[in-house]
Amino acid sequence: VQLQASGGGLVQAGGSLRLSCAASGRTFSTYVMGWFRQAPGKEREFVASITGSGGETYSADSGKGRFTIARDNAKNTVYLQMNRLAPDDTAVYYCAAGWPPRMEVAGGYDYWGRGTLVTVSS
Repeated sequence: VQLQASGGGLVQAGGSLRLSCAASGRTFSTYVMGWFRQAPGKEREFVASITGSGGETYSADSGKGRFTIARDNAKNTVYLQMNRLAPDDTAVYYCAAGWPPRMEVAGGYDYWGRGTLVTVSS
């Protein structure tokens, strides 16, 4: 599986962005998909994840009420809608695919995209 994240950019605090992650292959709907982020000097952290069917989603506390993960299995794409962005959300955002025992743990994912940079100005 190859993953390509896009949609990052520069946005003012309070603004919104929608990230997309396009996946190759015909088994996309079998994968749990996750979004993680890594800010400069910090460890990679969990943002949100979604089961293969899209029936269950999980979000980190930092994004609850602001970030929404969704997927379109017909388009082999997972999305992260981010609203009310704050400077602390500045990071490289990565999408990941796999069957992790724990959806919030990065090490459980098998495939990673290159990441897309989100910069939130104050």
